[in-house]
Amino acid sequence: MKTILEKKEISSVSLMTGAPCTARLEPSSQKGIRFHFNGKSVEASVDNVVSTEHCTVIGNQDVQIMLIEHFMAACAICNIDAIDVYLSHPEMPILDGGSKKWTELLGRADDEQPQSYTLIEPVYYLNGKTHLVVLPSDKLRITYGVNFNHPELNHRWVSYDGTNIDEIIEARTFGYLKELEMLQAAGYAKGVSIENTVGLTEEGYTTELFSDFEPAKHKILDIIGDFYLTGFNPMNLKAEIIVKEAGHAVHVKAAKILKDKIKKEL
Repeated sequence: MKTILEKKEISSVSLMTGAPCTARLEPSSQKGIRFHFNGKSVEASVDNVVSTEHCTVIGNQDVQIMLIEHFMAACAICNIDAIDVYLSHPEMPILDGGSKKWTELLGRADDEQPQSYTLIEPVYYLNGKTHLVVLPSDKLRITYGVNFNHPELNHRWVSYDGTNIDEIIEARTFGYLKELEMLQAAGYAKGVSIENTVGLTEEGYTTELFSDFEPAKHKILDIIGDFYLTGFNPMNLKAEIIVKEAGHAVHVKAAKILKDKIKKEL
């Protein structure tokens, strides 16, 4: 079990609602990642996901917390499995739009050998053009295919192979610039800015990319965060994960299957 050494606090706007939010992170002696708001709490678990529209939302009869996936990915990357998060608003701060600031706040994983996991059997989720497959392997590899109406992101495949974690961490959330006004009218994306979001235009982007095909790499960050809701750290899973044209809804559906197909490596 690994937690942070001391209380930490960070603030920014919230991506969906546009409201300011402060997150206070506190060490925990109890395993689990828990979110607290207004005296109510909910644990990060795939069984507590209540929505995957635009982002991953967990909740219960008392509280719902929006957009947890970037923080969950940072916890996975930093090997944090025990922490309490106290929020001033029921949505995680967007910060830089990826997980870089979260990992800097948490502290990267130490040299201690983490618990490794293997698969009992392969996991498949196939639905039309969407494919998600998790296969046994000697180490973690994630390959993600997107097919957006964009010159650089049409039938584009990107990968995480253990050598490019920094490119995954810093990959920002994204969306079509032409859809922003419509989304904001519907009550979403009110906190979008050029600092936290890559806008997709007809010919390119609204901001310079941190790395090639950054929006596609953000999908890898999303699935790391969503798969950590299984209770098993996907960064320590010896598996080949291959995904084509999926999103949070598919990630969560696959995670519900996956959580019963993972075992600790002896």
